[in-house]
Amino acid sequence: MKSINFLALAWALAFSFTLNSDEYPWLSELDYQNEVFESGQRLMQLEYGLHALEEKLNNEDSLIIAVHESRSRGYEWIYPMKTLDSKNHDIYFFRWNDQGCPYPSALKLDSLINEKLFRNETIQKVILISHSYGGLLTSWFYENWSNNISMEIHAIATPISGMDIVNNMCGYSPPKEIKNNVNVHQWITQKNIDNAFKDLESDPQIISLDGNKAYFLPSKYKNRRLGHNWSISYVADEIIKTHREMKK
Repeated sequence: MKSINFLALAWALAFSFTLNSDEYPWLSELDYQNEVFESGQRLMQLEYGLHALEEKLNNEDSLIIAVHESRSRGYEWIYPMKTLDSKNHDIYFFRWNDQGCPYPSALKLDSLINEKLFRNETIQKVILISHSYGGLLTSWFYENWSNNISMEIHAIATPISGMDIVNNMCGYSPPKEIKNNVNVHQWITQKNIDNAFKDLESDPQIISLDGNKAYFLPSKYKNRRLGHNWSISYVADEIIKTHREMKK
């Protein structure tokens, strides 16, 4: 494993949060049933950076890092993160400048992840769960993840093929390959019922990329229209279901 550099440590310090704050969104205190919007607001009040959401980290064998979309209100992440929490994972939330271009924040996240791996050699896998615009951030890792630790990426309702504004302003281009130790799962909503994409001429979620495992989501989930934000909860349930089946 490559050693941590000064830049990674600098980012870790610059993007830290005062853990003693009463408003810190510890996962155990977030409520998706009765106070989901308040819980989401607490989550999005975090400063930019990588934040542990469990009071006591168990130094488990994998990290789960949630990467939010543009203009997120946070509430759409509460149920998924609480569902994915287990004794095998430590849960983190990456708060980033979603009004800027995605790749500078991808570089920051890369540095912060490597700093975590340097400090904890028990970690065997990094799992990124990204949504919408956040999926463009995590797409940087498809081609650029350089650590020997394996990475699993779940990109949900992501315009991975690009959109004019991001292409022109940020120079975004879709990934052309996936590294051998990166496992990509792309979760595609139905364009005609996803308010983020339904008025576009073509579906920006569609991409031809070797190694990309694509899953098309149903139209309904728990008797509700399975739209843009609701898709994260569906995917969280599917990830848990898959892991349970693998253990049988």
